[in-house]
Amino acid sequence: MKTKNYLSLFFSFIPLSLFTMVLLSHCKQAQEQQSGPVSVPRDTSITPKNAYSNLFLDSVQVSAFLENENDILKSQVLDFYSFRNYEFAWFNDEGLTLQAEGFWNQHDNYLNQTADSSIFDRQLHETMDTLLYADSSFIRDRTTLVLTELSLTKHFFEYAQAAFGVRAEPGELQWHIPKRRLNIAAMLDSLLSSRSKVWQPLDVRFHELQDAVFKYRDIEKAGGWPILNITGKRWKKGNSSEFVKRMKHRLSIERYYSRADTSGVFTDSLEAVVKKVQGLYGLKQTGIIDDHLLSALNVPVGERIKQMMVNLERMKWMPKRPDNFIFINIPEYRFRLIEDGRVALTMDIVVGKAANRTVIFSDELKYIVFSPYWNIPRSIVRNEILPAMKRNPNYLGRNNMEITGYSADLPVVRQKPGRSNALGRVKFLFPNSYNIYFHDTPAKSLFSREKRAFSHGCIRLEQPVALAKYLLKEDSLWSDTKIKQAMSRKTEQWVTLKKTWPVYITYFTSWVDREGMVHFLEDIYRHDHRLMQRLFE
Repeated sequence: MKTKNYLSLFFSFIPLSLFTMVLLSHCKQAQEQQSGPVSVPRDTSITPKNAYSNLFLDSVQVSAFLENENDILKSQVLDFYSFRNYEFAWFNDEGLTLQAEGFWNQHDNYLNQTADSSIFDRQLHETMDTLLYADSSFIRDRTTLVLTELSLTKHFFEYAQAAFGVRAEPGELQWHIPKRRLNIAAMLDSLLSSRSKVWQPLDVRFHELQDAVFKYRDIEKAGGWPILNITGKRWKKGNSSEFVKRMKHRLSIERYYSRADTSGVFTDSLEAVVKKVQGLYGLKQTGIIDDHLLSALNVPVGERIKQMMVNLERMKWMPKRPDNFIFINIPEYRFRLIEDGRVALTMDIVVGKAANRTVIFSDELKYIVFSPYWNIPRSIVRNEILPAMKRNPNYLGRNNMEITGYSADLPVVRQKPGRSNALGRVKFLFPNSYNIYFHDTPAKSLFSREKRAFSHGCIRLEQPVALAKYLLKEDSLWSDTKIKQAMSRKTEQWVTLKKTWPVYITYFTSWVDREGMVHFLEDIYRHDHRLMQRLFE
């Protein structure tokens, strides 16, 4: 299919008042979750005198065009034109608008890369190809003009649903963050009224990864990349071999390394690139080529595309986040505190092991508990504490634990505050039904590990003191000295935060960073695998 770069002309100036006064306030029901048509008042404030075009439709024409469509699509299109008093959206006195050209260019890119036949309309495509690439004024009769206008609007709703709508239900895939609601009507208003040259209806991270998918499809069409033999050897700076030459070629396919260097010498520049690529795969950045790196590089390009696609699906699920929030990415073993839209604090974390997976959900951090007791879960008491007590009658005393009562057939056990407490000196609570929280840990050595899935489900922080200080920075009652004292108490002390922090515990194994590099991480809980089955099998 022909394409043309209209991105430099993507949006022209259009009076914002034409749409924004009424559209966003009435389009809540025009979504993918809509159960039936909704009657919306007609906006008669838009007239030929204040419209950007003197082209208007007849409501009878719109109804007749939609006669055989499903109720949801019929309602969406009818509401859209009612909002604008049936003014044309895609044509003006001079012909096709720049917004229409921009939409079709993006739509063409989507079809070229996905081959999504579900939204291919041959007649409309032939008409648009003629308008854009042959004769921009070939529509001379009113009937064809009306048909093309209505077809474009109908097609936009179908395209937006295909490109940005969810294909799997997050709740069925252990994702418990409230799902973003797709509002295509507001999306269309954004396209038509925006003065930006780039239209990005979803989070910028979604569009960055989508662009990466397009690039990797081009690599796939060109034949992918070669498999490098895994031999147990290690190559480092200063080595020289035919294998190093093949490695340079492999890295150049993903544009990590210059194609101009075809020698077999392991240079300083190659070492720097190897470190960078190791970081992209979540490996230790040693600069040494080993089997771990080769295994990651040998994953076929088709599998990497699928990995990106499942993460695009998750990005569709993510709701719009506030300016201030805490973001956890389980496969990355990483904590980020975002304030005013920027990363203000970041650190390594330890997450739940495969048998005790950290739950994917969202809540609000409300409390800090200094010198906490560890109220040991019943499952750990049953499976670990009781067998240890049978082996060693002094087990509780040696581990600073005590029995505070009995529940059914099990003792209620807690570990007292202190140096050996499994929660360390402080924990951070966002009350939830999963009993997940952040906490300190005496096992500091785990943070040096490449893979850090060791906990019973809660999240251990590398720098808990830094987080406590940050959360209390605007509270004059809590100096650094007082925080230190609170962490050395023999009984726990609760602090209610003056400002709560939204917490998002997520699971992304692929994304694009600020340098435009694609990350691919291990699917430690096999969530990717299950979502791939839904999307591709």
